[in-house]
Amino acid sequence: MEKVYGYARVSTREQNLDRQIAALRQYVTDERDIITDKESGKDFDRTGYQYLRERLIRPGDTLIVKSLDRLGRNKEQVMEKLRHFRADGVRVKILDLPTTMIDLPDGQDWIVEMVNNILIEVLASIAEQERLTIRQRQAEGIAEAKKQGRLLGRKKTELPAEWELVTGLWKSGSITAVQAMDRLGLKKSTFYRMVREQGVD
Repeated sequence: MEKVYGYARVSTREQNLDRQIAALRQYVTDERDIITDKESGKDFDRTGYQYLRERLIRPGDTLIVKSLDRLGRNKEQVMEKLRHFRADGVRVKILDLPTTMIDLPDGQDWIVEMVNNILIEVLASIAEQERLTIRQRQAEGIAEAKKQGRLLGRKKTELPAEWELVTGLWKSGSITAVQAMDRLGLKKSTFYRMVREQGVD
């Protein structure tokens, strides 16, 4: 039985998928068939996408995405994946690219496919250029920060005065972790973060 799947992606865990999912719900009957990722679009090594590609989608099925850059931002990789889907008999529809949503009678679909190929090529180029621009700006920002002597990343918390003594007792089993936290006046999350930072086993 032919099925329709949706795919939604954002780049970070802090970003929200709701807008994409709401748009896909109009075409995907069962929300369980909308596969999501909260990972970068720089490549296709994503848990959700790999599960969709390897385990779910079959010849004759349809894959719907909100926009081409949700599928990926690397132009060559996106084009390659689209070619693979087409070779496997999977139709890809892009909501922000209306011509991909059109169903024409047999014998006329080559017209839409030709237009789609041109538009997808342009959009893929734009998405990749955006990715390269972001990377360039990040690199320039890091270089400028280093030039001005600013430290990058989260500043390490200053160690309590009794850190070595108390963690030594904890490591030897003389006191529990909870007792160590109490003596040091640290919250659980702070204590274990400092343990990681200091390489305390």
